[in-house]
Amino acid sequence: MAVEMKAAGAPVKPDEAVVREVALFRERIAKDISRVVVGQSQVIDLILTAMFSGGHCMLTGVPGLAKTLIVQSLSRLLDLKFSRIQFTPDLMPSDILGTEILEEERATGHREFRFVPGPIFANMILADEVNRTPPKTQSALLEAMQEHRVTTCGKTLTLDDPFFVLATQNPIEQAGTYNLPEAQLDRFMFNLNIGFLPEEEEVEVVMGTTSNQNVHLAPIVEGERLRFYQSLVRSVPVSKHVALFAVRLASATRPTPDNPFEFVRKWVTWGAGIRGGQQIILAAKAWALLHGRYHVSVSDVRALAVHALRHRVITNYFAESEGATSDSIIARILEELPEPKSGIR
Repeated sequence: MAVEMKAAGAPVKPDEAVVREVALFRERIAKDISRVVVGQSQVIDLILTAMFSGGHCMLTGVPGLAKTLIVQSLSRLLDLKFSRIQFTPDLMPSDILGTEILEEERATGHREFRFVPGPIFANMILADEVNRTPPKTQSALLEAMQEHRVTTCGKTLTLDDPFFVLATQNPIEQAGTYNLPEAQLDRFMFNLNIGFLPEEEEVEVVMGTTSNQNVHLAPIVEGERLRFYQSLVRSVPVSKHVALFAVRLASATRPTPDNPFEFVRKWVTWGAGIRGGQQIILAAKAWALLHGRYHVSVSDVRALAVHALRHRVITNYFAESEGATSDSIIARILEELPEPKSGIR
């Protein structure tokens, strides 16, 4: 690489060349992945944003919308160890974390336990249909997602870095599914809704997937460089008025007695916690950097707000009866919430 990396732990002060490199990296990812995935450019941008921030994503969409293909393709382009876990009602925590087996040496007859790592020991985890397994097994992901480590067989083991979880949910066929606990949903930076493609793109998918087309994706960045990009995100400066807007936005989703929005008090059971504001700002830093800017604006916060908050806003029966959703409530807050003036100290 033309740009030198700083020593581990050293403050990162990038020049224009580094910021331009990150933006070019995003453009190259988009170009390469478009060879195998038609459309979904915004979804790919948002997944990259979460990855650069060190966050995790929930992907919600009906079958056949390339959720798995997007994750697999990104793991190849980023040269990351990929692991897919198919969540089922009989999946046990040990099936995810790993287990100890008793081994015997044939020569000596000596027996000892050996730990066999589970699929969680990878860089990019696809948790497929995560809502099809009971809460006991779902909770096996909590420590891994938050602390990047797991405790099993009486030992605490550190996971490789970088580490990302991309979980999928099927919004149909709700029989035999389990709602994810709010504590686990809060671990996801984004909840991305993946919809159907426009007609012309769907035609392109049908033609491409019914031919002999076979595309090979080669890695375009190594893990060490990706970790450098992640450290770079943390160094992106944020003005106080931007941070204040993110905090007020998260706070406005909470149905507290002093909330000025009557519709929130009426329709929302539970709103975003402190982690909501944190995740919005961290994601906004990555979003700005991926788009070639070394500063965060209120427009970045607005662009990411729905994706970062929709799974943190729990609606009630009144909202359902009146057709209000988390998305529409957040959109209305964004429309009515005044922006703080710049220059606040």
